[in-house]
Amino acid sequence: MQRFGTLSFGHYGPLGGGRELTAGDMLHQAIDLAQGMDDLGVNGVAVRVHHFARQQAAPMPLLAAMAAKTKRIEVGTGVIDMRYENPLYLAEEAAAVDLISDGRLALGVSRGSPETVVRGYEKFGYSASDPRGADLAREHMDLFLRAIDGEGLAERDANSPFGGGHGMQRIEPHAPGLRSRVWWGAGSRDTAEWAGRTGLNLMSSTLVTEADGRPFDILQAEQIDRFRAAWAEAGHAGTPRVSVSRSVFPITTAEDELYFGHSQEGDGIGYIDGFRSTFGKTYAAAPDVLVEQLLQDAAVMSADTLMLTIPSQLGVEFNLRIIESFARHVAPALGWQSTLASA
Repeated sequence: MQRFGTLSFGHYGPLGGGRELTAGDMLHQAIDLAQGMDDLGVNGVAVRVHHFARQQAAPMPLLAAMAAKTKRIEVGTGVIDMRYENPLYLAEEAAAVDLISDGRLALGVSRGSPETVVRGYEKFGYSASDPRGADLAREHMDLFLRAIDGEGLAERDANSPFGGGHGMQRIEPHAPGLRSRVWWGAGSRDTAEWAGRTGLNLMSSTLVTEADGRPFDILQAEQIDRFRAAWAEAGHAGTPRVSVSRSVFPITTAEDELYFGHSQEGDGIGYIDGFRSTFGKTYAAAPDVLVEQLLQDAAVMSADTLMLTIPSQLGVEFNLRIIESFARHVAPALGWQSTLASA
């Protein structure tokens, strides 16, 4: 594990006791948290994207603001639901954020996860033959990749007063190398292999849509192995990146114990999107215990990046303290390299 970052679900709404976290609060706190993490040398900050829910739904303005307020940290998504996206508009937005950040975008995309509404992407103007929308997501993804690769997609108008000329025109702005900063969020072995063949980085979550009795970390490590094998077999140059997500909370205060001391201690089995799935456990313990536990996590040790899911509703100060504790007392023992070391 060379890098670590955070993944925020961006929940907002009532907090209890008459308190409420507004959408504006959530956005401003996300920017402040990214700044604090950048100062700590953390490698990345990502936001979860969900439509028709009190969560982050339109990430590009937020990522641009994060990028403008930071210097080193990667800004990204985990993940954008491609069923909802206009591929060419997303290509323009992603290129703009990548240029603003000087190549610090880590754009996680996928088919998306179950939602609070039925076939919500249809309300955005898209339809799919597959009830889960997998065909639509792949169709949008194919056009998006062609666009960010610089392929000419629209015929120039020779009669345009703006210098249209002849031939085919690519999407602008164009960000060189953006494709190397695109990640596919995979929940299964098959989608991980597809990502490897396509030449995308792999973003693996806190669940896999397999359940055969083996521990979650072993199933996820197998997913990673298959991804890397597919990448190599396809003949792609370079080394792909792999991230995994975990809920990890160093317990160093009584407040930490109050919040996380009774967290889940084992893997979970359940159904998601119709698939029997294995869910990863929550790690909550003293820092030295966390080090030993994470060193035994096969997927964490196989990936180059660990994304910590954070309780964003608890505020910037609380989350920065949790992140700093992990950075000081846990991450170095796992192989972490701070961005401050190369600053």
